[in-house]
Amino acid sequence: MFFKRKKQSGWLAIDTRSDHVDLAHVKRAANGKPQVALCDSYRKQGSDSATLARLCRELKLDGYRCTTLLGSGDYQMQPIDAPNVPAAELKSAVRWRVKEAIDYPLEAATVDVLDIPIDQTASARNRSVYAVTARNSVIESCIKPFYEAQLALEVIDIPDLAQRNIAALFESGEQGIAMLAFYEKEGILTFTRGGELYLARRIETTLAQLLQADAESRKPIFERIALEVQRSLDHFDRVYGYVPIVKLLLAPLPQDIGLQQSLAPEISIPVETIDLASVMDFRGAPGFEHPARQSQYLAVIGAALRTEGATA
Repeated sequence: MFFKRKKQSGWLAIDTRSDHVDLAHVKRAANGKPQVALCDSYRKQGSDSATLARLCRELKLDGYRCTTLLGSGDYQMQPIDAPNVPAAELKSAVRWRVKEAIDYPLEAATVDVLDIPIDQTASARNRSVYAVTARNSVIESCIKPFYEAQLALEVIDIPDLAQRNIAALFESGEQGIAMLAFYEKEGILTFTRGGELYLARRIETTLAQLLQADAESRKPIFERIALEVQRSLDHFDRVYGYVPIVKLLLAPLPQDIGLQQSLAPEISIPVETIDLASVMDFRGAPGFEHPARQSQYLAVIGAALRTEGATA
Protein backbone atom coordinates (compact mmCIF):
# COMPACT_ATOMS: atom_id res chain seq x y z
CA MET A 1 0.00 0.00 0.00
CA PHE A 2 1.29 3.47 -0.92
CA PHE A 3 0.82 6.54 1.26
CA LYS A 4 0.98 10.15 0.11
CA ARG A 5 2.80 12.59 2.33
CA LYS A 6 0.39 15.04 3.95
CA LYS A 7 0.88 18.49 2.45
CA GLN A 8 2.02 21.41 4.58
CA SER A 9 -0.37 24.35 4.73
CA GLY A 10 0.38 27.35 2.55
CA TRP A 11 2.63 27.47 -0.50
CA LEU A 12 6.30 26.78 -1.13
CA ALA A 13 7.68 29.07 -3.85
CA ILE A 14 10.79 27.83 -5.66
CA ASP A 15 12.76 30.26 -7.83
CA THR A 16 15.62 28.67 -9.78
CA ARG A 17 18.37 31.19 -10.49
CA SER A 18 21.65 30.94 -12.42
CA ASP A 19 23.73 29.63 -9.52
CA HIS A 20 21.28 29.08 -6.68
CA VAL A 21 17.69 28.24 -5.79
CA ASP A 22 15.54 30.49 -3.58
CA LEU A 23 12.83 28.90 -1.44
CA ALA A 24 10.08 30.54 0.59
CA HIS A 25 7.28 28.80 2.48
CA VAL A 26 4.48 31.02 3.76
CA LYS A 27 1.55 29.90 5.89
CA ARG A 28 -1.66 31.92 5.96
CA ALA A 29 -3.52 32.12 9.27
CA ALA A 30 -7.21 32.97 9.59
CA ASN A 31 -6.18 35.79 11.89
CA GLY A 32 -2.78 37.37 12.29
CA LYS A 33 0.19 37.93 10.03
CA PRO A 34 1.27 35.48 7.31
CA GLN A 35 4.00 33.27 8.76
CA VAL A 36 7.27 32.76 6.88
CA ALA A 37 8.23 29.23 7.92
CA LEU A 38 11.19 28.95 5.54
CA CYS A 39 13.10 31.43 3.40
CA ASP A 40 16.61 30.66 2.22
CA SER A 41 18.95 30.13 -0.74
CA TYR A 42 20.68 26.93 -1.73
CA ARG A 43 23.65 26.74 -4.08
CA LYS A 44 23.09 24.72 -7.22
CA GLN A 45 25.07 21.52 -7.57
CA GLY A 46 24.78 20.16 -11.08
CA SER A 47 21.69 20.77 -13.20
CA ASP A 48 18.45 22.38 -12.08
CA SER A 49 16.76 18.98 -11.87
CA ALA A 50 19.66 17.47 -9.88
CA THR A 51 19.58 20.39 -7.45
CA LEU A 52 15.80 20.16 -7.02
CA ALA A 53 16.03 16.39 -6.50
CA ARG A 54 18.66 16.91 -3.79
CA LEU A 55 16.61 19.61 -2.06
CA CYS A 56 13.52 17.45 -2.33
CA ARG A 57 15.30 14.67 -0.42
CA GLU A 58 16.98 16.90 2.13
CA LEU A 59 14.06 19.25 2.84
CA LYS A 60 11.20 16.83 2.07
CA LEU A 61 9.80 19.21 -0.53
CA ASP A 62 7.28 16.61 -1.67
CA GLY A 63 5.34 17.58 1.45
CA TYR A 64 4.55 21.06 0.07
CA ARG A 65 2.28 22.61 -2.52
CA CYS A 66 4.83 24.10 -4.91
CA THR A 67 4.79 27.12 -7.18
CA THR A 68 7.47 28.78 -9.26
CA LEU A 69 7.96 32.01 -11.21
CA LEU A 70 8.48 32.74 -14.88
CA GLY A 71 11.31 35.10 -15.73
CA SER A 72 10.47 38.65 -16.70
CA GLY A 73 11.22 38.07 -20.38
CA ASP A 74 9.39 34.76 -20.58
CA TYR A 75 5.82 36.07 -20.94
CA GLN A 76 3.67 38.93 -22.17
CA MET A 77 0.81 40.51 -20.27
CA GLN A 78 -1.64 42.79 -22.07
CA PRO A 79 -5.08 44.20 -21.26
CA ILE A 80 -7.86 43.44 -23.76
CA ASP A 81 -11.62 43.87 -23.89
CA ALA A 82 -13.21 40.72 -22.51
CA PRO A 83 -15.01 38.66 -25.17
CA ASN A 84 -18.75 38.42 -24.56
CA VAL A 85 -18.81 34.66 -23.98
CA PRO A 86 -19.74 32.34 -21.09
CA ALA A 87 -17.09 32.01 -18.39
CA ALA A 88 -16.25 28.47 -19.45
CA GLU A 89 -15.33 29.73 -22.94
CA LEU A 90 -13.41 32.86 -21.88
CA LYS A 91 -9.90 31.46 -22.02
CA SER A 92 -10.49 29.94 -25.45
CA ALA A 93 -11.95 33.21 -26.77
CA VAL A 94 -9.07 35.26 -25.36
CA ARG A 95 -6.64 32.84 -26.96
CA TRP A 96 -8.00 33.71 -30.40
CA ARG A 97 -8.10 37.41 -29.54
CA VAL A 98 -4.34 37.54 -28.86
CA LYS A 99 -3.41 35.76 -32.09
CA GLU A 100 -2.30 39.00 -33.75
CA ALA A 101 -0.49 40.29 -30.67
CA ILE A 102 2.16 37.56 -30.45
CA ASP A 103 5.03 37.03 -32.88
CA TYR A 104 4.85 33.24 -32.91
CA PRO A 105 2.17 30.72 -33.95
CA LEU A 106 -0.88 30.50 -31.72
CA GLU A 107 -0.50 26.73 -31.45
CA ALA A 108 2.90 27.35 -29.84
CA ALA A 109 1.39 29.60 -27.14
CA THR A 110 0.12 29.02 -23.62
CA VAL A 111 -2.57 31.59 -22.73
CA ASP A 112 -4.09 32.40 -19.36
CA VAL A 113 -6.57 35.07 -18.30
CA LEU A 114 -6.58 37.45 -15.33
CA ASP A 115 -9.66 39.48 -14.49
CA ILE A 116 -9.43 43.26 -14.10
CA PRO A 117 -12.08 44.47 -11.59
CA ILE A 118 -14.82 46.65 -13.05
CA ASP A 119 -16.35 49.86 -11.72
CA GLN A 120 -19.35 48.60 -9.76
CA THR A 121 -20.92 52.08 -9.74
CA ALA A 122 -20.83 52.60 -13.51
CA SER A 123 -24.01 52.15 -15.52
CA ALA A 124 -22.12 50.61 -18.43
CA ARG A 125 -19.75 47.97 -17.15
CA ASN A 126 -17.27 47.25 -19.91
CA ARG A 127 -15.12 44.39 -18.74
CA SER A 128 -11.41 44.01 -19.43
CA VAL A 129 -9.02 41.17 -18.72
CA TYR A 130 -5.30 40.59 -18.89
CA ALA A 131 -4.16 38.04 -21.42
CA VAL A 132 -0.96 36.39 -20.19
CA THR A 133 0.89 34.58 -22.96
CA ALA A 134 4.06 32.50 -23.07
CA ARG A 135 5.64 30.15 -25.53
CA ASN A 136 4.89 26.47 -24.88
CA SER A 137 8.63 25.84 -25.01
CA VAL A 138 9.15 28.28 -22.11
CA ILE A 139 6.49 26.55 -20.02
CA GLU A 140 7.94 23.13 -20.84
CA SER A 141 11.44 24.30 -19.85
CA CYS A 142 10.03 25.61 -16.57
CA ILE A 143 8.27 22.34 -15.78
CA LYS A 144 11.02 19.96 -16.94
CA PRO A 145 13.44 20.16 -13.95
CA PHE A 146 10.55 19.68 -11.50
CA TYR A 147 9.33 16.67 -13.47
CA GLU A 148 12.81 15.15 -13.62
CA ALA A 149 13.24 15.75 -9.89
CA GLN A 150 9.86 14.04 -9.28
CA LEU A 151 8.69 17.20 -7.51
CA ALA A 152 5.05 18.09 -8.12
CA LEU A 153 4.64 21.64 -9.44
CA GLU A 154 1.07 22.90 -9.02
CA VAL A 155 1.34 26.51 -10.24
CA ILE A 156 3.51 28.64 -12.50
CA ASP A 157 3.15 32.28 -11.48
CA ILE A 158 4.43 35.63 -12.74
CA PRO A 159 6.30 38.41 -10.87
CA ASP A 160 3.46 40.92 -11.35
CA LEU A 161 1.12 38.76 -9.26
CA ALA A 162 3.80 38.01 -6.69
CA GLN A 163 4.24 41.77 -6.22
CA ARG A 164 0.45 42.16 -6.02
CA ASN A 165 0.45 39.70 -3.11
CA ILE A 166 3.02 41.81 -1.25
CA ALA A 167 1.12 45.04 -1.91
CA ALA A 168 -2.13 43.52 -0.63
CA LEU A 169 -0.62 43.23 2.85
CA PHE A 170 -0.37 47.02 3.02
CA GLU A 171 -3.85 47.84 1.73
CA SER A 172 -6.52 49.46 3.86
CA GLY A 173 -10.22 49.75 3.11
CA GLU A 174 -11.31 50.66 -0.40
CA GLN A 175 -8.26 52.70 -1.25
CA GLY A 176 -5.73 51.63 -3.85
CA ILE A 177 -1.96 51.69 -3.68
CA ALA A 178 0.90 51.74 -6.16
CA MET A 179 4.02 49.71 -5.46
CA LEU A 180 7.44 50.01 -7.09
CA ALA A 181 10.06 47.29 -6.75
CA PHE A 182 13.37 46.70 -8.49
CA TYR A 183 14.64 43.29 -9.51
CA GLU A 184 17.57 41.77 -11.35
CA LYS A 185 16.37 42.73 -14.84
CA GLU A 186 13.83 45.54 -14.34
CA GLY A 187 11.56 47.50 -12.07
CA ILE A 188 7.86 46.69 -11.78
CA LEU A 189 5.19 49.24 -10.89
CA THR A 190 1.84 47.76 -9.83
CA PHE A 191 -1.53 49.30 -9.00
CA THR A 192 -3.77 47.28 -6.69
CA ARG A 193 -6.89 47.46 -4.57
CA GLY A 194 -8.61 44.78 -2.53
CA GLY A 195 -5.92 42.27 -3.42
CA GLU A 196 -6.64 42.71 -7.14
CA LEU A 197 -4.19 43.82 -9.80
CA TYR A 198 -5.44 46.66 -12.01
CA LEU A 199 -2.28 47.68 -13.83
CA ALA A 200 1.37 46.63 -14.07
CA ARG A 201 4.09 48.56 -15.85
CA ARG A 202 7.80 48.00 -16.42
CA ILE A 203 10.53 50.45 -15.42
CA GLU A 204 13.69 49.90 -17.45
CA THR A 205 16.01 50.27 -14.49
CA THR A 206 17.60 47.27 -12.78
CA LEU A 207 18.49 46.82 -9.15
CA ALA A 208 22.17 46.67 -10.04
CA GLN A 209 21.99 50.00 -11.89
CA LEU A 210 20.53 51.66 -8.81
CA LEU A 211 23.12 50.21 -6.46
CA GLN A 212 26.24 50.57 -8.60
CA ALA A 213 25.74 54.21 -9.50
CA ASP A 214 27.25 56.89 -7.29
CA ALA A 215 25.16 59.69 -5.81
CA GLU A 216 25.77 62.05 -8.73
CA SER A 217 25.02 59.55 -11.49
CA ARG A 218 21.87 58.40 -9.69
CA LYS A 219 20.25 61.79 -10.16
CA PRO A 220 19.20 61.26 -13.81
CA ILE A 221 18.13 57.70 -12.95
CA PHE A 222 15.90 59.00 -10.15
CA GLU A 223 14.52 61.71 -12.44
CA ARG A 224 13.64 59.14 -15.09
CA ILE A 225 11.96 56.90 -12.53
CA ALA A 226 9.96 59.80 -11.11
CA LEU A 227 8.80 60.81 -14.59
CA GLU A 228 7.71 57.27 -15.48
CA VAL A 229 5.92 56.78 -12.17
CA GLN A 230 4.03 60.08 -12.41
CA ARG A 231 3.04 59.38 -16.01
CA SER A 232 1.76 55.98 -14.91
CA LEU A 233 -0.20 57.55 -12.06
CA ASP A 234 -1.78 60.02 -14.50
CA HIS A 235 -2.63 57.21 -16.92
CA PHE A 236 -4.14 55.12 -14.14
CA ASP A 237 -6.28 58.04 -12.99
CA ARG A 238 -7.64 58.50 -16.52
CA VAL A 239 -8.49 54.83 -16.98
CA TYR A 240 -9.39 53.81 -13.42
CA GLY A 241 -10.56 57.07 -11.90
CA TYR A 242 -12.91 55.15 -9.61
CA VAL A 243 -9.90 53.68 -7.75
CA PRO A 244 -8.20 56.31 -5.57
CA ILE A 245 -4.45 55.66 -5.33
CA VAL A 246 -3.44 57.07 -1.96
CA LYS A 247 0.28 56.27 -1.78
CA LEU A 248 3.31 54.86 -3.56
CA LEU A 249 5.08 52.05 -1.74
CA LEU A 250 8.76 51.42 -2.42
CA ALA A 251 10.01 47.88 -1.90
CA PRO A 252 13.04 47.49 0.37
CA LEU A 253 16.46 47.98 -1.21
CA PRO A 254 19.69 46.35 -0.02
CA GLN A 255 20.92 49.77 1.08
CA ASP A 256 19.50 53.26 1.48
CA ILE A 257 20.35 55.19 -1.68
CA GLY A 258 17.94 58.07 -1.12
CA LEU A 259 15.27 56.89 -3.55
CA GLN A 260 12.33 57.79 -1.32
CA GLN A 261 13.74 61.23 -0.57
CA SER A 262 14.29 61.86 -4.27
CA LEU A 263 10.88 60.67 -5.45
CA ALA A 264 8.72 62.22 -2.73
CA PRO A 265 8.83 65.84 -4.02
CA GLU A 266 8.20 64.71 -7.63
CA ILE A 267 5.24 62.39 -7.05
CA SER A 268 1.67 63.60 -6.49
CA ILE A 269 0.97 61.09 -3.67
CA PRO A 270 2.87 60.20 -0.48
CA VAL A 271 5.88 57.90 -0.94
CA GLU A 272 6.73 55.28 1.69
CA THR A 273 9.34 52.52 1.95
CA ILE A 274 7.82 49.29 3.23
CA ASP A 275 9.08 46.90 5.89
CA LEU A 276 7.82 43.34 5.39
CA ALA A 277 8.51 42.60 9.05
CA SER A 278 5.63 44.94 9.95
CA VAL A 279 3.07 42.78 8.12
CA MET A 280 4.62 39.27 8.21
CA ASP A 281 5.84 36.93 10.93
CA PHE A 282 9.49 36.09 10.25
CA ARG A 283 10.19 34.10 13.43
CA GLY A 284 10.75 31.00 11.28
CA ALA A 285 13.31 32.83 9.12
CA PRO A 286 15.59 34.98 11.30
CA GLY A 287 17.39 37.98 9.89
CA PHE A 288 14.55 39.40 7.84
CA GLU A 289 14.34 42.58 9.83
CA HIS A 290 17.12 43.78 7.50
CA PRO A 291 16.02 45.45 4.22
CA ALA A 292 18.74 43.65 2.25
CA ARG A 293 17.23 40.25 3.08
CA GLN A 294 13.73 41.44 2.25
CA SER A 295 14.91 42.83 -1.09
CA GLN A 296 16.71 39.59 -1.99
CA TYR A 297 13.65 37.39 -1.45
CA LEU A 298 10.86 39.80 -2.35
CA ALA A 299 9.61 37.96 -5.46
CA VAL A 300 9.75 34.45 -4.00
CA ILE A 301 8.00 35.58 -0.80
CA GLY A 302 5.33 37.24 -2.93
CA ALA A 303 4.82 34.03 -4.90
CA ALA A 304 4.46 32.03 -1.66
CA LEU A 305 1.81 34.49 -0.46
CA ARG A 306 -0.72 33.33 -3.05
CA THR A 307 -4.16 32.61 -1.65
CA GLU A 308 -5.74 31.02 -4.71
CA GLY A 309 -6.18 27.31 -5.09
CA ALA A 310 -4.03 24.99 -7.10
CA THR A 311 -5.31 26.10 -10.51
CA ALA A 312 -2.76 28.21 -12.39
